Amino acid sequence: MASVELRGLTKRYGTTAVVDNVSLHIEHGHLVCLLGPSGCGKTTTLRLIAGFVEPSDGEILVGDKLISSPAHTVPPERRQMSMIFQSYALWPHMTVAENIIYGLKLRKLSRDVIGRKLDAILATTKLAPLAERYPGELSGGQQQRVALARALIVEPETLLLDEPLSNLDANLREEMRFEVRRLHDAYRYTTVYVTHDQSEAMTTADLICVMNLGKIEQSGTPEEIYDRPRSEFVARFIGSSNVLKGKGLDGARVDIAGVALRCTGEKVVAGAQTAVSIRPHDIAISAKQPQQSENVLPATVVRQVFLGGSRDYMVEVKDGTQLRTVTAAEDNIPQGSSVWLYLPADRCRALAG
Repeated sequence: MASVELRGLTKRYGTTAVVDNVSLHIEHGHLVCLLGPSGCGKTTTLRLIAGFVEPSDGEILVGDKLISSPAHTVPPERRQMSMIFQSYALWPHMTVAENIIYGLKLRKLSRDVIGRKLDAILATTKLAPLAERYPGELSGGQQQRVALARALIVEPETLLLDEPLSNLDANLREEMRFEVRRLHDAYRYTTVYVTHDQSEAMTTADLICVMNLGKIEQSGTPEEIYDRPRSEFVARFIGSSNVLKGKGLDGARVDIAGVALRCTGEKVVAGAQTAVSIRPHDIAISAKQPQQSENVLPATVVRQVFLGGSRDYMVEVKDGTQLRTVTAAEDNIPQGSSVWLYLPADRCRALAG
């Protein structure tokens, strides 16, 4: 097991940098998610780590060993890494057991060693009852577990996963998020996991790196990324945030629709255009003016939708800005009603840039 470090990693195609000066240290035994929309550079970063792509600039180290630079690249088969692709890539003519031990047979391990390792991984991944089946006889979730077992059994220094759950239906995808995390906790390999799905990242990761336009926009624990976004892109991409825009008044207050909104987060520059994010569930909505004297905005209900366990409101403040807020199902305020919004200062995040 070893750490992975990216130092100023860059990959250009022509004049376009699809990965742009990315630096990241992944501690051994940690699971890091590269999260972002299509085209943000996350998969190219993973392929650079795997050795399928050579960097234009920068370096990749595993432990203290340099494995990639513009001058020297260790080939993929010598990197002691396992990679799981979107398509699983199982051999259709081999049984589950034969697929799992394929890498061990290539390494010419003894039959006894292979048998012991196979029994252990079948037990851990709960695949023992399926060992003699073929991939075509398995569900998508079972095939995914076979791919994981095949990658883990060779005891790689680093495990790489490229959108591994994207081909599963919604229910299986949710189940497999927890399975990926359970197997990581069992084996503690250094893992890099690429996904565009924030729920997968929040469920599986020790550290999330949100990527945008080839760069890491922000990195942190799931709690840090969700509760303390630093940019408008991260606030909108992680969860569902309202982003309000106004003019800075002082180091901690922003003029939003004529109200001085007190914020946490980035320092507010007086006179500068400033964006503020707040989650829908953090906004309190009331038909009566609240007792709080600060961070209260008058608004009008534009629409409301009953969702069973909750109601989803769209409201509009006097400058035309619209915000979403979520309440308990019994809080039924009709469309067109005048309301008051309370935005707690500790939930309002002033954003950089």
